[in-house]
Amino acid sequence: MNEYRLGHLAMLLFSALVAGSFSLGAMAANEISPMAMNTARFLIAGVVIGVAVLMTTGLKRSYFVAPWRYLVLGGMFAVYFVLMFEGLKTATPVSTAAVFTLTPMMAAGFGYVLLRQITTMRMALALAIGAVGALWVIFRADLQALMQFSVGRGEMIYFWGCMMHAIYTPMVRKLNRGEPVLVFSFGVLVAGFFIMLIYGWRDFVETEWLALPMIVWITLGYVSIAASSITFVLLQFATMRLPASKVMAYTFLVPSWVILWQIALGQGAPSGLVFGGIGLTVLALWILLKNED
Repeated sequence: MNEYRLGHLAMLLFSALVAGSFSLGAMAANEISPMAMNTARFLIAGVVIGVAVLMTTGLKRSYFVAPWRYLVLGGMFAVYFVLMFEGLKTATPVSTAAVFTLTPMMAAGFGYVLLRQITTMRMALALAIGAVGALWVIFRADLQALMQFSVGRGEMIYFWGCMMHAIYTPMVRKLNRGEPVLVFSFGVLVAGFFIMLIYGWRDFVETEWLALPMIVWITLGYVSIAASSITFVLLQFATMRLPASKVMAYTFLVPSWVILWQIALGQGAPSGLVFGGIGLTVLALWILLKNED
């Protein structure tokens, strides 16, 4: 399997793992401070990736030249994760996942500004179809809500987090200087942890960790290992092999994965009309998957 196909496979797994964080995150969001949750998340994920680095490539001084790069990227992801959990306090997992599907369009714009990556007409069409599908889900197939632009507070909060995620994708390729994927992921996680610790210290130390319900610990374990450690590596891997817009195109699958997660967790499924928007996001992904050399 060539590098291009491996990049696509990495993003397919990425989308499935990310979807779980929406469903589990919504169940735990009101039980713990987003700052405390994500400080612990970066710490655990950093330790896991750090062990993997020591067991494989090892740490070399040359990997940490210009450490400001890790601070920039770690700060972006820290903002994204905090706003995600803040948004999940009031937004549903499916509508929040739909907001996430707006990131490919933003990533395409940032990809051009930062890397001069060109978005073809077909890619632009696919991104537009995906955006329409996302809006369909966000407004719950309610035309009146769309006309009034009645967006929930949670969805609006999370939108700004998604903008950070969209900038992050092309920035990885711009700032990477040949460091191995694991090492670069480790640097970002460590930087993100210290940024979170500085701003979330009070929430972190004041949290009664032993009194937290089990769903918080389950969510923390999942988002730290599956939705942070593994997805960080998958995203870095794919970003070095695919254009930013195609990397983020896999976010179009997230709402579909979330519905499956919701059903598996016994949380039910959205109304039938919402599936029309889900269908459009899948169509957008299908259009984008064809290689355009």
